[in-house]
Amino acid sequence: MKEGPDIARVAALVGDPARANMLTALLDGVALTASELTLEAGVTKQTASSHLAKLEEAGLVAVEAQGRHRYYRLADADVAGLLETLMGVAARAKALRARPGPKEPALRRARLCYDHLAGELGVALFDSFTRNKWLTPGPEKTFALTRLGRVKVSTFGVEIEELEKGARPLCRACLDWSVRRHHLAGALGAAILDQVFERGWASQKRGSRVLEFNRMGEAGLKRVFMIPDQPSN
Repeated sequence: MKEGPDIARVAALVGDPARANMLTALLDGVALTASELTLEAGVTKQTASSHLAKLEEAGLVAVEAQGRHRYYRLADADVAGLLETLMGVAARAKALRARPGPKEPALRRARLCYDHLAGELGVALFDSFTRNKWLTPGPEKTFALTRLGRVKVSTFGVEIEELEKGARPLCRACLDWSVRRHHLAGALGAAILDQVFERGWASQKRGSRVLEFNRMGEAGLKRVFMIPDQPSN
């Protein structure tokens, strides 16, 4: 028997359609109850309970009890990155669900990927960081901020020193399923999106991962991070 991580077990857990629906429903970073995830999965409560127990045991979801409810969320950003990467592979392989119609362009333009900005605007942000030499590559798709990069994000209100104290990588490249290039993830990606929300530049569309930037917000993001008006795909 070969040694090392059992990727087949994790792949089997994620690959079940009901469990996949549950996990992708949690990609916006919001915790959901078992009842809410049951609706997402389209299965019975008993079946959903079994699925959630398996996901929890495997460390793919975390659970927090509050009152009489138990709230489920993705275990961490690594699980979110895995799901986003799988969505990219599925899109490339043309393993697509029915097109959702008018919502799809908005989903591709700007959306929440766990806790950071994804879609065309997210990719454009990452492109600007690399083009302006605000990042320097590290191991395993991680990056460090250059001196110029630290100045740039600090003036945007991000407290770099606090982020560096955490266990989460500061900057990480996350493969975007719709653009099929990388967007900015990690603690920095989350902190930048927090600032976007704090400034009132964007809001999350109710019941969706779509991020709706107002005119001032999108212009502000492009101005601060030197993003061209027409991001290249």
